[in-house]
Amino acid sequence: MSLTLLVFIVVAGIAAVVVAVHMTGGSVRARLDGEEAARLRFADDFPEVAPASVWLTSDGSAAIIGLQDGRVGIVHALGDKFLTRLVTAEDLIGTPRADGNAVTVRLRDLTWRGGTLAFDDVEQARAVEAAFAVLRKAALWEKS
Repeated sequence: MSLTLLVFIVVAGIAAVVVAVHMTGGSVRARLDGEEAARLRFADDFPEVAPASVWLTSDGSAAIIGLQDGRVGIVHALGDKFLTRLVTAEDLIGTPRADGNAVTVRLRDLTWRGGTLAFDDVEQARAVEAAFAVLRKAALWEKS
């Protein structure tokens, strides 16, 4: 068998697998359909924690959840599944800042390092920034 034919067969086989995965729904991204969906998804992993407020990103790929005890939770889509986290001040790299309607969050978590989350309006972004600021401030008080 010639090398050219072998390369063609390998490339065609890889392309066929990629198309098959895509056609069977393997490339579908998870999406939160609203605040209640974010609350329910978070409650699946953390049933003992009560959400106080939910800020859903404009594309529905993530939600920041302000908890009644002052902590912050995150529900974030990774592929067709969701990653949920309770965030502590130690998990943050720097303090998340709002820039217009977006907030950039950087985490020490190996499964999701953070990213820029776009919200529907500036007020939501500022509220998320404030929730993270309270988290950082509480951590400073605990160290004193």
